[in-house]
Amino acid sequence: MKQLQTIFSAMVFTGVSLAMTATGAGAGEPGLMQGFPPAPEQQVLRTNFMVPPNNRWAFQHIRELQPTREVWRGDGPVSKLSETAADLGKITAAVRDGRIISLDQLLEESHTDAFLILHHGKLVFERYMNGQQRHTQHQMFSATKSFVGTLMLLLIEQGRVDPARTVASYVPELEDSGFGDATVQQVLDMTSAIAYSEVYDDPNSDIWRYGWVFGLWGAPPAGYDGPLTVYGYLPTLKKQGEHGHGFHYVTPNTDVLGWIIRRVTGKSVDHNIEEVLWQPLGAERDGYIWLDAGGTEMAGGGLNITARDAARFGQMILQGGKFNGRQILPAAVTTRILQHKGDPEVFTRIYSQFEGTEWYGTIAYAYHDQWWTFNNAHKAVSAIGVHGQYIYLDPVANMVVVKQSSSPDAEGGANESNDTDGPLLYQALAEQLMKR
Repeated sequence: MKQLQTIFSAMVFTGVSLAMTATGAGAGEPGLMQGFPPAPEQQVLRTNFMVPPNNRWAFQHIRELQPTREVWRGDGPVSKLSETAADLGKITAAVRDGRIISLDQLLEESHTDAFLILHHGKLVFERYMNGQQRHTQHQMFSATKSFVGTLMLLLIEQGRVDPARTVASYVPELEDSGFGDATVQQVLDMTSAIAYSEVYDDPNSDIWRYGWVFGLWGAPPAGYDGPLTVYGYLPTLKKQGEHGHGFHYVTPNTDVLGWIIRRVTGKSVDHNIEEVLWQPLGAERDGYIWLDAGGTEMAGGGLNITARDAARFGQMILQGGKFNGRQILPAAVTTRILQHKGDPEVFTRIYSQFEGTEWYGTIAYAYHDQWWTFNNAHKAVSAIGVHGQYIYLDPVANMVVVKQSSSPDAEGGANESNDTDGPLLYQALAEQLMKR
């Protein structure tokens, strides 16, 4: 995902071994959280965990820093992933600035913590770095949105949610907010017209006020008198423009979907993930989700899971909802995720006006139902989170790529290696795997 680093501050609308693990449990960024106690300059705290290099440790340890709730895998057997090692580390592709890089180079350059590839459901490549291990639950940030979108598509398919109805018809508490007269589908597609700026390196941006709700930046500054729960925060957001006009990335859209899911099912988002996805998938480990001060989950970006379990979720979608010997999602839901590519004109209508936003329409093709589509030959779709989190699905090559990272930049800067170079290389990997 690539957001606008500078524009919205002035504008409100708008390798070969299959199980390569780092040595030493808890190893990672040198010096961080080592010793009893760690030296003051090496301590990762709630007040500094988003600051690099502290994030290199923190993204594998969120539950030690923030309130969370587990996503229970249940007590059933773990579904097996067949393994067939392939020598893929030397495969190359042309990326930014005409460079030719290999997969090995990408993993080194892009602050990788975990990376794996499934091809036709078989694990063909797996690598762990920066102290991460196979059992480590890693922060997924906005890749969480695609899980929430998938749950909403299931409710739509079941007839429990009508995507043409307004948000307020499900959540009257939001009637006077900017979301009130938006349709559920507009919120799913992020075409709701909300006055909101999402610039991660600007403390004046709206995403920072969202961050105070979930403790992303520690305690709010002195004098802050805004809401500290997501239920208090969402009603404060206002409308600007016309719903449906264009794609505008607003993380709280997903928290609105989470509120609707809670209202319709009577269960939290994480409980829905647990029952609908995690237990039927035969997940290897519990997941967990980040909470606000009132115990409400961060639907917009709070999920923490292992790389292998992320891959199971992706492979299930590629297999028409079938996995672990059962039909987990209706085929209609997974077909919509993979084949409803989104509207590229709506996707670029706002962002194409500004210099420095070429990623929209060149690397990315569109956004739909809380999933991204890439502008490559296979029109791959992906869950994407800041700092380099990916669950990338190529329906032509039957390939799943999972990448968990801890880039020092949320987007842009060092994270271009994840957001731009990565998808270009994944297409080359898909083409090579298809030849094999």
